[in-house]
Amino acid sequence: MKRTKAISLYIAGALGQIAFVCLVVYLLRNIGFTVDYTSPLGMTAIAIGGISSALWGIIVSVKYRKISFKTIVADFFKVKQSYKDYLLAVLFIFIDFLPVLFGGKVIINTWFIPIVMFVKHIAFGGLEEIGWRYFFQPALQEKLNYICATLITFVAWSIWHFLYFYIEGTIADVSLVPFLIGLFTNSFILSALYVKTKNLWLCVMTHSLINVLSQLAIGGGDYLGYVSKLLIILIAIRIAYGSDKKI
Repeated sequence: MKRTKAISLYIAGALGQIAFVCLVVYLLRNIGFTVDYTSPLGMTAIAIGGISSALWGIIVSVKYRKISFKTIVADFFKVKQSYKDYLLAVLFIFIDFLPVLFGGKVIINTWFIPIVMFVKHIAFGGLEEIGWRYFFQPALQEKLNYICATLITFVAWSIWHFLYFYIEGTIADVSLVPFLIGLFTNSFILSALYVKTKNLWLCVMTHSLINVLSQLAIGGGDYLGYVSKLLIILIAIRIAYGSDKKI
């Protein structure tokens, strides 16, 4: 399979599948069905739509990269990695949530809640990395530079997220600008980690931890938040270009 066809197939599959689920959800809601987290029908729709990026990442990776499903699963759980790479992920997360230390707080009602949330977000978040960072952006970077590939991934990833939010019924609660700024920053964090380490698990873990902390942390200075995100992007670009001479 040629690169252009593989990329087109992934985008058509990942966005097409979740868009089709959105259409079905729209029609069902219009005739009186409850389709959100509170109903079995809603959970089914969320699962089918939410799995789209991972599913098509697997399908296209198998065809384009000539790897097996077993290899993808092994890469997904490849936790054995240099401690320096884990520290890099921790550094990104620390800088990202640094504003919380100044005027914000983390609310944990029960000690095991973050663990449960982390496991949940591996499935509802971490799985996305099979599509976006494991296949899509590396395929883009075969012809495009790192920054261009990250920006294109960000746009496609944003569209996917808004379709997903519609399915789960939370799109009205999304603060557009803060969300897009956060997603933009995460695009650089996760892409830099993959370029540097070629490790899918680190992206899965980092994505899940960011999701958990985003739900537990409240408050923090806006200006410091912008500074920290700009710093993350600059570090990510430096790491990416320092790790791969081709980009």
